Amino acid sequence: MRFLLLIFALGIFACEYTPAKLPILGERDFVNGDTVYHTVRPFSFIDQDSQQVTEKTFGGKVYVVDFFFTHCPTICPKVTKQMLRLYEKYKDDSRVLLLSHSIDTRNDTVGRLQEYARNLDVSSKSWHFVTGNSDSIYSIAADYFSFAKEDAESPGGFVHSGQLILADKHRRIRAFCDGTDEKDVTRFMKEIDVLLNEKE
Repeated sequence: MRFLLLIFALGIFACEYTPAKLPILGERDFVNGDTVYHTVRPFSFIDQDSQQVTEKTFGGKVYVVDFFFTHCPTICPKVTKQMLRLYEKYKDDSRVLLLSHSIDTRNDTVGRLQEYARNLDVSSKSWHFVTGNSDSIYSIAADYFSFAKEDAESPGGFVHSGQLILADKHRRIRAFCDGTDEKDVTRFMKEIDVLLNEKE
């Protein structure tokens, strides 16, 4: 019984604990005495306003990433609801951007993404919905320690993670959360604030 109470108490502490500094996640190398961290590769996609979005768009920014498709019948609506919470909190903070990759590049055209963003009443100034080459999107998901792929057996024809991923201004991965879990996203927001206040 004591053991169960201890596990319960530790669980509560873990949920409420906010670190003073976020770790840099992923493998690292040592080159000429310097630590080289995992970073997301350079990329180029097209957003809902037909604008090219590259890694330079996010230069000097903290950004949150997810993978979705507009006709997703399972987790995407829940994840989008939580991304909207982030949008509302940070839409006036120029240090923070959101990046949602469509994994259904055949159906999620620029026009469809524009309609989707309009229905959410969000601006590309803060939140980019992007499409592009499907292989590029699937492969960059791995850079974010996530996954996305076509799967005829899955609802909607795709399988993907519901994670929200936090990247820093150097495109290094700093935190994750379950994008379907409101409490976990609340914790994640605190971690975003930690990263924003981090001194280099």
